[in-house]
Amino acid sequence: MANEETKEKLLPRLRRKYPWLDHLIRANDAFTERYGNHYAAAITYFSVLSVFPLLMVAFAVFGLVVNHDQTIIQKITDSINNSVPEGPRALVKSIVDGALQSGSGVGIFGLLIALYSGVGWMSNLRDALTAQWGQEKQPQPFVKQTFKDLVALVGLGVALVVSFGLTAIGGGVGHFLLELVGLDQAAWANFLLRVATIVLGLLANTLVFLWVIARLPREQVVLRSAVKGAVFAAVGFVVLQQVASVYLASVTKSPSAALLGPVIGLLVFANLVSRFLLFVTAWTATAKENQREVVASPPPPVRLEQSITVQRGPGFGAVAGAFGAGAVLAWLGRRKP
Repeated sequence: MANEETKEKLLPRLRRKYPWLDHLIRANDAFTERYGNHYAAAITYFSVLSVFPLLMVAFAVFGLVVNHDQTIIQKITDSINNSVPEGPRALVKSIVDGALQSGSGVGIFGLLIALYSGVGWMSNLRDALTAQWGQEKQPQPFVKQTFKDLVALVGLGVALVVSFGLTAIGGGVGHFLLELVGLDQAAWANFLLRVATIVLGLLANTLVFLWVIARLPREQVVLRSAVKGAVFAAVGFVVLQQVASVYLASVTKSPSAALLGPVIGLLVFANLVSRFLLFVTAWTATAKENQREVVASPPPPVRLEQSITVQRGPGFGAVAGAFGAGAVLAWLGRRKP
């Protein structure tokens, strides 16, 4: 009993001593209370269904923008493949290659399917993020809400293109510049290039997470309050990639997962990213500056009223007179012989 009481008292002491631990526990409680795991499962489901049609349309539009420059497209595809752990990387690469080949032949029907699946995925993502901010989804007309989700989908696509573009610039352009000045064989120059590539990658991830955390909820939040969450998410995502690479590589290489290994790996990775994104959002929403102080409303004023009861019947004078008359009659009765 003494050990249990000590353990129960230890956690509150640690939370008071370490604010970061208290923040993590508050974020985990909010994530659980706001159905973070359920929303992550829904996001995973819609992500897997929407990934191919969205990539197909995205590469079709991107190919027109860059005038089908294969060098630029290849750098973007390499950045996408490198952002996925080793386990499902082969499956993602095949999806990207298939979307790239089919992108030029996207018709009206394919575009409508892609938009339908993409808007459905974005709608679920925005609902999940809105819930983690503790906001209530306000009912809106279907057309208005669909248009907002479509705009958010396009905005996220632009943010991802910028992110992958920055990552590609850090590698390809950096090596080109080193070769141009004759420092491509210098160890210190390649080390600095590697550091710059990592910094650009973190910056790119920060921009994407900042857009997701601050601009995708139904009710937009203050941009400044989401910066710390975006930085935390960018660094944590790199760690998540490394951990997922080790785990998924061991899972997908097992004999039992030889057939469905890549698909399972993709599902697991998508679910991990979804949970991580929602947890970071809950962590941002439970920061001290975002805590709403609940002010208890004062009780209603007390009204003091004097209660006066009016009764019908003989008054005090009549009663006194009747009593006196009775007393006189009784006295006269005694006086008679």
